Amino acid sequence: MTEHKVGKAELCREVAKRAKLTQRETAEVMDALTATIQDNLVKGKKVQLIGFGSFEVKKCAERKGRNPRTGDTLPIPAHNKPFFKPGKKLRDAVN
Repeated sequence: MTEHKVGKAELCREVAKRAKLTQRETAEVMDALTATIQDNLVKGKKVQLIGFGSFEVKKCAERKGRNPRTGDTLPIPAHNKPFFKPGKKLRDAVN
């Protein structure tokens, strides 16, 4: 199976057709949606889109890593990682 990536412009075109909006309006809505999801994740909130999935932030503890070139061990600091968990409808649709 060959991989085909759908970029923002192509996604905007498809959404604009379905929603009967202009591509410019659709791009503004998509930008607002992604910014709102990001703002809520920064505040530590979980964002749920029932049926589609949920976005949340997972805390990763500090751990030791290895430099692949030199083999040296180095610390990887604790950090937060955005995480997406697909909903049942989405899982069922792709399977």
